[in-house]
Amino acid sequence: MNALRAKFISIRDLLATAWPIVLITAIGFVIAYQFVQPAPPRRITITTGGETGAYYAYAKRYAELLAVNGITLEIKTSAGSAQNLERLKNGEADVALVQGGIQDVASEDTANLVSLGSVSYEPVWVFYRNDRRLDRLHQLDGRRIAVGEEGSGIRGLALQLLEANEIAGNAPNLSPVTGLNAAEELQQSRIDATFVVAAPEAPVVQVLLRSPGVRVMSFSQADAYTRRFPFLSRIVLPRGVVDLVRDTPPRDTVLLATTANVVVRDDLHPALASLFLQAMSEVHGKSGFFHAAGEFPAYRDRTFELSADAARYYKSGPSFLQRYLPFWLAVLVERLFVLVVPVVVLLLPLLRLAPSVYSWRVRSKIFRCYGDLKFMENEIRQHYDAARHSEYLARLDRIEEDAYSRNIPLAFSDLLYTLREHINLVRQKLQHLQSGQITETTS
Repeated sequence: MNALRAKFISIRDLLATAWPIVLITAIGFVIAYQFVQPAPPRRITITTGGETGAYYAYAKRYAELLAVNGITLEIKTSAGSAQNLERLKNGEADVALVQGGIQDVASEDTANLVSLGSVSYEPVWVFYRNDRRLDRLHQLDGRRIAVGEEGSGIRGLALQLLEANEIAGNAPNLSPVTGLNAAEELQQSRIDATFVVAAPEAPVVQVLLRSPGVRVMSFSQADAYTRRFPFLSRIVLPRGVVDLVRDTPPRDTVLLATTANVVVRDDLHPALASLFLQAMSEVHGKSGFFHAAGEFPAYRDRTFELSADAARYYKSGPSFLQRYLPFWLAVLVERLFVLVVPVVVLLLPLLRLAPSVYSWRVRSKIFRCYGDLKFMENEIRQHYDAARHSEYLARLDRIEEDAYSRNIPLAFSDLLYTLREHINLVRQKLQHLQSGQITETTS
């Protein structure tokens, strides 16, 4: 029973010492939890162009890569970049593929949108019918030109370029047709020129490159355009690259190119942003018709600010954990790391301090008895009164009884026995003083 009682006393002292540490740690845990990102959603939405466009094809490949990591990418088709941005602003989509050079729709109400980077060049083709070769857009003044549908990225870019050449964007000769419809109109001579923003493999480009009487404009002022419109690049379509046998095109053709960009809401979960960037690298990292391997993804179009997550990715790649762990396990470890590290940093010094606090609590019980004993020893040394000898002994007994009644763990029992020895020393002093008084009285 004594052993059980001593064990209970020891546990009670430990708990009394531990509760402040537990309380401080719990407070630190609650504070750290405020900085823990919630788990990423398992479903996000991307808005693209039409089902026959390159953007939709990109999104399909993204969806396949994200599905491997348990993320469902829902694809929504749209009329173009303007509608994609509208969906992002309204929260109808999390990610959008947007054509570069649409600053006319990127205003203050898109301040919550950021870029993950550009993923490819998008050549700007100007196909026309004319007996003589044209190399400047100003030469199309007064002609019937297809500039694309309202709200499309093609139209926004075409109007910027035409207005820079003093061709009014509201001119009646500008037609809203686009794509294969515009190609047919041009083949039938119902229009004189059409703007196309598409990859060389796109059906509309292939059709027009092979259409008799249809030429593609080689921009003689390409360098000037890249200075005035920083989102544009100068690229070259080599002679014969379309058809070596028929030597199509018959000479090197200088084109302008914008970029296809991935734009997201600034509240997209950082883990999903990193995963999406990895998918972009997988899809677009290889060499292409107009770019070298590793050239994309990159931050080319500055219309939207680069996401902080994208900036980190371009600097150092995916996080260490996402490189070596499955996506969801990496996310869990990252969240726990943010939660646990501050708590551990707080807990380590507290645990180092705990043994000293525990020892002080136990020793203080004995030290209080030492205080009474020292006070009594000083009293009898300076003002011993033989008439109070029995009172002194009774006080010593009470001090000794008080010490034994205190709950002292077995590990500190030596303090109790040492105190008992010191009490006996004071008893001996009392006996010596009493003997001296008796001797003086007898004498």
